[in-house]
Amino acid sequence: QVQLVESGGGLVQAGGSLRLSCAASGRTFSRSRYTMGWFRQAPGKEREFVAGINWSGANTYCTDSVKGRFTISRDNAKNTVYLQMNSLKPGDTAVYYCAATRLWNTTQVQDFGSWGQGTQVTVSS
Repeated sequence: QVQLVESGGGLVQAGGSLRLSCAASGRTFSRSRYTMGWFRQAPGKEREFVAGINWSGANTYCTDSVKGRFTISRDNAKNTVYLQMNSLKPGDTAVYYCAATRLWNTTQVQDFGSWGQGTQVTVSS
């Protein structure tokens, strides 16, 4: 079982930056090679994939709408995953979730078995 806790959300003006953190814990997390992902869900919309990173941090992938603006990274010594968000737009407003999976290179919500509670990001115009 993996527990995930997100932090770092808030209100920012368009063009600004935020860094989200996801702290992971649990008996299996350190031993297992989890791929970590960030998703987001805006009001009235389905949860969508944002970015993913493999267990070592050597490989990442992200959705086209955030390429060049968002960067996912991880510090396995701290069991923490980050999402650096730059050049934020009002369309980035959503609740952001951290999630874990044993699969690689998947963007599907159903493939991620562990989820955090989410952190709100609001971008004003």
